[in-house]
Amino acid sequence: MLTVFPIPAFQDNYIWALHNDRFAILVDPGDPSPCIGYLSTRKLALVAILTTHHHADHTGGNLELATRYHPRIIGPAIENIPAITEKVTGGDTVFISELGLHFQVIATPGHTLGHISYYGANRLFCGDTLFACGCGRLFEGTPEMMHASLQSLALLPDSTEIFCAHEYTLSNIRFAKTVDADNAALLDREIFEKAKRHQRLSTLPSTLALEKATNPFLRCHENALDQAAERYLKHRPRNTVETFAALREMKNHFQ
Repeated sequence: MLTVFPIPAFQDNYIWALHNDRFAILVDPGDPSPCIGYLSTRKLALVAILTTHHHADHTGGNLELATRYHPRIIGPAIENIPAITEKVTGGDTVFISELGLHFQVIATPGHTLGHISYYGANRLFCGDTLFACGCGRLFEGTPEMMHASLQSLALLPDSTEIFCAHEYTLSNIRFAKTVDADNAALLDREIFEKAKRHQRLSTLPSTLALEKATNPFLRCHENALDQAAERYLKHRPRNTVETFAALREMKNHFQ
């Protein structure tokens, strides 16, 4: 049986641990200490690290974990990933034999130029590309890149479970309500997610179906989002990319 567990790190990061009763994978271990504690308590052997992008809060634990456990460290080919042993690009497949897991590598540039996501066993580990009810900031890429990345993820099955790397859900919902206020599914989601956080539970995983229904950055084709972008731009967006860019800029300044 496969367990997927969010190891909290820093202020709002999640390091995802996938394991059976013997072997484990970590996704984006920015801090080694909670990872070592989790693995030690459960007597797990770390066999692989999956890295989505180069930011330190996603890679900061690589060197210490590499020294301690000697795992495979897999990451984007065009980014500088500490202790990397295997470089992958979109379209590649990663097989972790100890867990019997195949992951499809999906190129998802935007947050960074080389950002990748991993899809396998109906689970998507998408780092800082797709968040619950949001998306990542554009530190290196363009709106066109991020919009295309999100659209590629939207092609996955609706039942896909979404495991992103931060607990941003309630903040993202607050923003979404400012641009999609009449969305009943969004309002219902806010009640549900608030209840989980009140119990100190993670809001993740989400599902792709829920994101399509409530996430403004996957709904740029909807009239409500188009109109919100028009109010911000003071002109009608020419296409969904321009709508997306306006929404992302609005979110950048949202408090």
